[in-house]
Amino acid sequence: MIVLLLRSMPPKEYAVNQSPLRAFHERFGAHLVEYAGWEMPLRYGSVQDEAKQVRTNGGLFDVSHMGRVWFKGRHARRLVGRLCTRRVSDMKQGQCRYTLICNERGGVRDDALIYRLDDDEFMLVVNAANREKLLDHFASVKAEDEYKVEIDDRTLKTAMLAFQGPKVMDMISRVSSEVPTLKRYRFTVKNLLVFKLIVSRTGYTGEDGVEVVLPSGMVDTALKLLLKDIDMAAEGADIRPIGLAARDTLRLEAGMALYGHELGEDIDALGCNVGFAINLDKDEGDRPEPFVGQEALKRSRDAGGPARTLVGLVLDGKRTPRQGMTVLAGDTAVGAVSSGCLSPTLDRPIAMAFVERESTEPGTALAVDAGRAKLDAEVVPLPFYTRPKQP
Repeated sequence: MIVLLLRSMPPKEYAVNQSPLRAFHERFGAHLVEYAGWEMPLRYGSVQDEAKQVRTNGGLFDVSHMGRVWFKGRHARRLVGRLCTRRVSDMKQGQCRYTLICNERGGVRDDALIYRLDDDEFMLVVNAANREKLLDHFASVKAEDEYKVEIDDRTLKTAMLAFQGPKVMDMISRVSSEVPTLKRYRFTVKNLLVFKLIVSRTGYTGEDGVEVVLPSGMVDTALKLLLKDIDMAAEGADIRPIGLAARDTLRLEAGMALYGHELGEDIDALGCNVGFAINLDKDEGDRPEPFVGQEALKRSRDAGGPARTLVGLVLDGKRTPRQGMTVLAGDTAVGAVSSGCLSPTLDRPIAMAFVERESTEPGTALAVDAGRAKLDAEVVPLPFYTRPKQP
């Protein structure tokens, strides 16, 4: 199992944010932990069973701890473009894009999703652990270039849910004919009774599904409508609640990066296997939008790229590789594990690791130093898992 930065709930005098789904989690017997200043469900039962539930049926994740920040005003597009490595100027209304937010050295402050709500209105969804530092960064860049933008952190006013799995769109089709027709990385704003919600065809598991942002006070109403006639406590239910531990396993199987593991302030963004999200030519053309850290990344590219880049590893046996374990080529250290788990879907250990360029070719035989044992490993392309095409 992946090691998350989690701990048991702290003493009552230690303030943590509670999700709007707190009562929901208690009703389903969640094991609650503190994560990035939030009380969140680690699991409801078996982590392996929860992961398999998402791969075969569907799961409901509470991701209300994720930051949700709105940018609105005359220079909203320009500011978001300056902050993000992905091109923003050609985004259409109703489109999402995965992006990085870099520091001046080309390291990664965070990864995020950009939503273009209107010509002068955007939303960024960021990681809970980075929200506070990013808000300071956003304000600093805004002031530096005197952008005319209102930055509104609505994290504590909203909730965010993720429905993931092969049976999710059938569930959604019962309440909406539009949402199942959305393309990947598109979203729509829906009216549900007296409130609005944002529904996007996005996710962090490798499965099909949606993520929903809505006012925090309307969560119970929305769940009753979306989950009508679904008994989530029943064995074999189409949708069941899923915790953070299974979510992390699922994202690793799908080869998706996690801040603090594959992404970090001191990790060169060009080595993180997310090159599609870095537009190094953003400063060119009719509407240039150079991003923070772009010059550093250009220098890295021109020098041949980072010394170590991210690869996938499959391992023999059943022992789980851990973050920080040394990767070996023979007796020579060539890298380190960034994430690892015993894959519920593949039923074998998998890992992502940063290794030297000479050891990145798929099929390369390596080993992971687990202390008393060396675990045989082989480099494989990412992702480890790709969902089957729907008929």
